[in-house]
Amino acid sequence: MTQRVAVIGMGQMGSGMAGRLREAGHDVAGFDIDPAACGRLAAQGFALAPGIAEAVAGRDLVISSLPDSRAVRTAWLDDGIVANAAPGTLCIELSTIDPATMRDVGAAATARGLQVIDCPVSGSPKEARAGQLVLIAGGDPAVIARAAPVLRLLGETSKHTGAIGTAKVVKIVNNMMSMANVLVASEAFALGVAAGVDAQTLFDVLSVTGGRSHHFLKRFPNALKGDFAPGFKMELGEKDLALGIELGRSLRLPTPVASATRELFALALAEGFRGEDIVALLKMYRSWADPDGGGAG
Repeated sequence: MTQRVAVIGMGQMGSGMAGRLREAGHDVAGFDIDPAACGRLAAQGFALAPGIAEAVAGRDLVISSLPDSRAVRTAWLDDGIVANAAPGTLCIELSTIDPATMRDVGAAATARGLQVIDCPVSGSPKEARAGQLVLIAGGDPAVIARAAPVLRLLGETSKHTGAIGTAKVVKIVNNMMSMANVLVASEAFALGVAAGVDAQTLFDVLSVTGGRSHHFLKRFPNALKGDFAPGFKMELGEKDLALGIELGRSLRLPTPVASATRELFALALAEGFRGEDIVALLKMYRSWADPDGGGAG
C-alpha cells in the first residue's frame, strides 16, 4: 500500500532512506534545514517542503533522522512534528540520541494522539539506500507491527527492546562497543605494520582470527586502499561516545574505556580527520609511526 511519508532530516542517512521508500512507490516529502542540501536533493527529484509543518501535513508516516538530541527536540517540539502531525500519524524516530530526549518527545507526541516508535538504526548511508540497515525498535508492539511493512523496506528489525527510550540505550551501548573496537583494531594494526608485517598480509591473517570483528572486516579493506570516505564520520563517533559517557554518569556507572576512547576520537578530530570515516583512526596511528609518510594506507 502506498503511503504518504515525510522525512525530517535529509542528510546522508535520511536521504538514503527517503530514496529507498520513494523507489518502493511511496509518496515521499522531505525537509532539511540546510539549503544547499535541499538544492542538491531537489535536483535529484526529491520533493522538499519549506518547513516541518508543510512536510508533515496530510502524511500517514513521519520519519526523523537527525544529528543530535537538540535537533530532535527542535524538530519534534518547537512547533514541529508534535504540533503539526495529525492524530493517528505514525512517527518513527531514527536518530542516535539520549534516551531522556526520546522519552520526552515520545510522551509529548503520544499525548497528542500520535503513534511513536523509538527506532535507531545501525548501518551506513549506502546500506540505508539499499534497505540493508539493522533497526532497533522500542515502543508499543502494536505500533511496531503497524510500521512493519515500511521497516522491512529499510532493513531488518532486531528484537523489540521494550518501552520508548530503550532502543536508544541499545544503540548507544552498541556504538560504544563499535567505536572502541575500531580504535583498538587501528592501534594494533598500525603496530603490526610498524613492526614489519605487510599490511595486506596482516589483514588477511587477522580477518580469520579471534581478533576480527564486524567493523574490522567491513572498514579495513577500504583503509588499506587509502579510502577514508565516510560511512560513519569521525565526529559522529565522538558524539556517540559522549552519549554513552553521559548515560553512565546519570546512572553513576563509570565508563573509563569509553572515556579513553572518546579522548582518542577527539584527538583525531583535532588532528584533522573530521569528515572522514572512523577507520581514519588507522591513518592517525600510521602518521605517528611514520611522520614523514603522512599515514596513508
